[in-house]
Amino acid sequence: MKALVYAGPGRKAWQDVPDAVVQEPTDVVVRVETTTICGTDLHILQGDVPAVTEGRILGHEAVGTVVGTGSAVKGFAVGDRVLVPAITRCGRCDHCQRGMPSHCRTVGGIGWIFGHLIDGTQAELVRVPFADTSLYSVPEAVSDEQAIFLADSLPTGYEVGVLAGGVRPGNTVAVVGAGAVGLSAILTTGLWGASRVIAIDSNKFRLDKALEFGATDVVEAGAGTVEEVRTLTDGLGVDVAIEAVGYPETLRTTMALVRPGGTVANVGVHGAPVELPMQDLWIQNITLTMGLVDTVSVPTLLTMVAGGRLPAEKMGTHRFTFGQMDQAYEVFGNAAAHSALKVIIRPS
Repeated sequence: MKALVYAGPGRKAWQDVPDAVVQEPTDVVVRVETTTICGTDLHILQGDVPAVTEGRILGHEAVGTVVGTGSAVKGFAVGDRVLVPAITRCGRCDHCQRGMPSHCRTVGGIGWIFGHLIDGTQAELVRVPFADTSLYSVPEAVSDEQAIFLADSLPTGYEVGVLAGGVRPGNTVAVVGAGAVGLSAILTTGLWGASRVIAIDSNKFRLDKALEFGATDVVEAGAGTVEEVRTLTDGLGVDVAIEAVGYPETLRTTMALVRPGGTVANVGVHGAPVELPMQDLWIQNITLTMGLVDTVSVPTLLTMVAGGRLPAEKMGTHRFTFGQMDQAYEVFGNAAAHSALKVIIRPS
């Protein structure tokens, strides 16, 4: 089979590798029919994730068809159409039982293993461990191009942003960063009745998209960002501020937007230390949350997509074939220049 192989910082190649095969009784093998690229893949290529070693197949999101099953697999059969999410879970360890499979102890202490600790989904075939508790059947009413964004970005924005931030009816919400995950948060704030959703970004294309995804207001990032948001909220600040970028300066901006008693939900993946102004925050009764997605919301989100409540397909702005992996990475890695949100990659 062919797959995208990591060859060290700044290097990757679409090349021939041995076929993915069933290795454990709980495995299935999935023929990948749709995949995509995540910001985490870009971090890996920059050398920011030391656990990813040379020779690893990249990617942690896929939709496809089961083509092989282990002897212990009961819930899936050859021919089933499935969603392969970013998080793998045994379903039995203490973290899985607590609803936090992002730290599944059985799969290695971290639920994100595809393209990280084991070979990933940017390939023609992928081996999926613990298939019965990790895979999701894709309803007939949900297309591949809708389902692929439920593997990571949509549940991340929803779980780590909206749910962790405690968005409730009537809340005002600010989302800093209108990329795929930020837009996912914007799209799902409506499920909890937010009255005002303010999108903040430096890119006009993304701000226009934010309005399509449900933002009520947009603010161009700059020196006057905090003042403009406070003007929109009668000088109070927002109830919930969601950080979806992952830089020290964007987190500091996010914390400056929230009113006393509010919540800052950090979704961004930070690769550098961030100094928190605790001397200002402690007296404001601010709650700060953060974390890795668990993907436990996938069944709910699949239902909402199937019912037409969540237009997940809006995430996909560019389409490529497997043979165009380099072009897909170039477009996604320079998203602002290409007016890109997420890329959709299929065999042909």
